[in-house]
Amino acid sequence: MSAPVIARPMLESGDNLSRVEFHQRYCQRPDIKRAELIDGVVYVASPVSDFHGAPHLSVASWLGAYRARHPELHASDNVTVFLGDDTEVQPDACLWREEPDGLHLTAEGYIEGAPQLVVEVAATSASYDLHQKLDIYRRNGVRDYIVWRVFDAMVNWYGLRNGQYVLMEPDESGIIESQSFPGLRLNVPKLLADDLAGVLAELGQLPTS
Repeated sequence: MSAPVIARPMLESGDNLSRVEFHQRYCQRPDIKRAELIDGVVYVASPVSDFHGAPHLSVASWLGAYRARHPELHASDNVTVFLGDDTEVQPDACLWREEPDGLHLTAEGYIEGAPQLVVEVAATSASYDLHQKLDIYRRNGVRDYIVWRVFDAMVNWYGLRNGQYVLMEPDESGIIESQSFPGLRLNVPKLLADDLAGVLAELGQLPTS
């Protein structure tokens, strides 16, 4: 006798769900590696190629190096973030500090609230990272939002000012500095040139004990 087929809950792009229902279904679908809920609409990601994986590692290395100098902070990679009742996102990387009666880690290990800085690796300007997700991050108060448009060879860094995102421009050396985390500097030309050592050099030397 053949083994019974266990039906898995459906989770497809375009589904309209509450965050609670989405999270329950997502947890029951280990075959789906990444899915997000934005304003009640499901987005299921495609398989990830190295065109995304390599830039993702560079971004995570940059934030990880900064966090090594500031152990009071949290640096997270591909973590689930709860934003209200109808949004659950999974940013490529984020840097954040806990806030009293606000941004915190849940008992299950998820982030509740908007991280101060979020980075997404996108293919082009057509990505929903620069449309639906940009809007949801703005409305929830993400102060620094960075989108690396890999195929366009561009980095969009948005700073939140008076409730609106302003596109931050590099200085004459090609560097942008976070408005939330002093000393977190990104050399955009070196990042685009895949010069990770040059990117990390902007953070200075890690103090030794």
